[in-house]
Amino acid sequence: MSSNTDVSFSSYDEDEGSKLIRKAREAPFVPIGMAGFAAIVAYGLYKLKSRGNTKMSVHLIHMRVAAQGFVVGAMTLGMGYSMYQEFWAKRKP
Repeated sequence: MSSNTDVSFSSYDEDEGSKLIRKAREAPFVPIGMAGFAAIVAYGLYKLKSRGNTKMSVHLIHMRVAAQGFVVGAMTLGMGYSMYQEFWAKRKP
């Protein structure tokens, strides 16, 4: 009885960097959303000391809403971009 153990798992062969680059090419707005989220969080932490009379909880809520809004906007643009590529860009026979 012979068993073939020469099975190739190509998705397991790539490292994290090449996988991230491949995924970014497939969905370009995901890394944009992640970078925007990180930028808004960094800006919120930077402005934490100079928030004036604003309560801490209100400041954190505003930063959370801004970060979530950026991510939802990036997801919406990404979905529109992928729909454009799938339905309208390919219809040139």
